[in-house]
Amino acid sequence: MNILVINAGSSSLKSSLFQTVEGKVETTPLWQAQVDFTYRAGETLIQTRRRGGSWTPFPTSSSQTGIQALAPLFESLWQGEEALLPQVEALAAIGHRVVHGGSLYQRPTLITATVEQTIEQLIPLAPAHNPAALEGIRLLGQLAPGIPQVAVFDTAFHQQMPPAAAFYPLPYTWTEQGIRRYGFHGINHEYCARRAAELLNRPLESLQLITCHLGNGCSLAAIRGGKSVDTTMGYTPLEGLMMGSRSGSVDPGILIHQLRQGMSVEELDRVLNRESGLKGVSGLSSDMRTILEAIEAGHKRAELAFEMFVHRLRSQIGSMLMNLDRLDGLVFSGGIGENSAPVRAATCANLGFLGIQIDPVLNAGSPRNGDISTSDAAVRVLVISAQEDWAIATACLAVLQGQ
Repeated sequence: MNILVINAGSSSLKSSLFQTVEGKVETTPLWQAQVDFTYRAGETLIQTRRRGGSWTPFPTSSSQTGIQALAPLFESLWQGEEALLPQVEALAAIGHRVVHGGSLYQRPTLITATVEQTIEQLIPLAPAHNPAALEGIRLLGQLAPGIPQVAVFDTAFHQQMPPAAAFYPLPYTWTEQGIRRYGFHGINHEYCARRAAELLNRPLESLQLITCHLGNGCSLAAIRGGKSVDTTMGYTPLEGLMMGSRSGSVDPGILIHQLRQGMSVEELDRVLNRESGLKGVSGLSSDMRTILEAIEAGHKRAELAFEMFVHRLRSQIGSMLMNLDRLDGLVFSGGIGENSAPVRAATCANLGFLGIQIDPVLNAGSPRNGDISTSDAAVRVLVISAQEDWAIATACLAVLQGQ
């Protein structure tokens, strides 16, 4: 059985083709693609690799910069002499990461016309992500008609949060209209919790964890017994931690002030989502690697951006901790969480009173799926590689099996 995964973002796309063996999805994909729609003006950079191979450019003469430019990429899987699949019907399912599912979807869902319509209606809540997912769904519907498509929602994992965590202290009529905290990155938070249980050799139901998804977008989750009991993102992916170009939580009075000063809603949205965070404070970039390089060169605003990022991260880890009875593990994942030893070191500094103590040598090595704690630490600190595509494929298999 073959399952194709489409993980579409606002400016990039990842895709993987997985096989199932004995009722389980293999962890290493047969084929992967990575796409950068912002490579150069008017150009899309596409790279692919097969299992065990290296990344190679995928030839395209298309001048399109959107997802429609990828039709030859997906067709290459079942057309041509080097096709991995004999025909499109060899696909059992196509899985899509969809960032916002609102309150309607609490589990992976077979895509119907109604589901597609709902994803479109939710675009205002995830304007940078839901449109890309919708375009992917429609493109694959054209290229692979009749193949089941499954939506795996980033919000689903957090739907089980208690009302006290999920609702805002606003007029309750707003809550009845669907204004509540949905949370995001749920696919990876749930995967990290399950992987942590494996690494610690303990039942997931017995663990209390804080998972840190740190990339261009950042969020935390407090997980008790495998269930999300709190998270930092809210109604949209803008709430919570300081991020690459998103502000995270700020005093809403600031926003009211800017609107009264004549700033348009559209401009305010752009500033909060694309010109704030690491990029806005440093004046340089939304990429933590660039920030760290600039700090080495003595750039003061880069240093400030780093310190603010860590300060807010530590503060909200403390907030998540208050929703647990104890802490068994702190998990770092995502591009920054997995690769930035300085961020992990600064975040965990002086937390011995919580039982958190990391080994500087282990931390410097940025191990994949490893424990970087000292041997005597009461709380284990884990670095876990995000495996969203595999998790999506696994969810698709469960839908096909009627689970």
